[in-house]
Amino acid sequence: MIAVKHVVLVADHEQFSVQDADAHDRVMRAGAAVDSERPPGGWTADAVHVHRIGLEPHSISVGTARADLVETVLAVHARPPHLAVEAEHVVEADLDVLTGVVSIVGCAELPRPEDALTVTPGRYRARVSYVPSAPPAGSYPDAPGDHFSYRIDIWPATAPGALTVVRQGPSPW
Repeated sequence: MIAVKHVVLVADHEQFSVQDADAHDRVMRAGAAVDSERPPGGWTADAVHVHRIGLEPHSISVGTARADLVETVLAVHARPPHLAVEAEHVVEADLDVLTGVVSIVGCAELPRPEDALTVTPGRYRARVSYVPSAPPAGSYPDAPGDHFSYRIDIWPATAPGALTVVRQGPSPW
């Protein structure tokens, strides 16, 4: 593992993003945000019910099982890591990082430098793993939904790859 970042954030609207925030913001301001054929956050019907991630340029929206505090781990690797055996749901997709900064961002928050890692600019393969966990300190005991730790592993990719569900979790969760 090259680098790792642990972040506990509020998954407002049951989601957060892992993204090149500056590149994503530039694309959205250039008109992608008002593209009538692009669902907000990349949340197609399959994204909601099968993948549990939404794709946008330079951004992956990660659907969470609850609108609450969630634990996330972003890990950068030189090559694909082993699958997390305990993960209930695992999905992979590409993430283009033009600026060399990958951030974990709550959907109602601005990116913060302390929630980011510096990487070599380029295309990365991202694996999002949903690992059952205990609630993080300060979580809301009455919020509905299961507790997961959301692990995002990224590594350099030499060629584009398709969105792939590696392990399908139960539905509905």
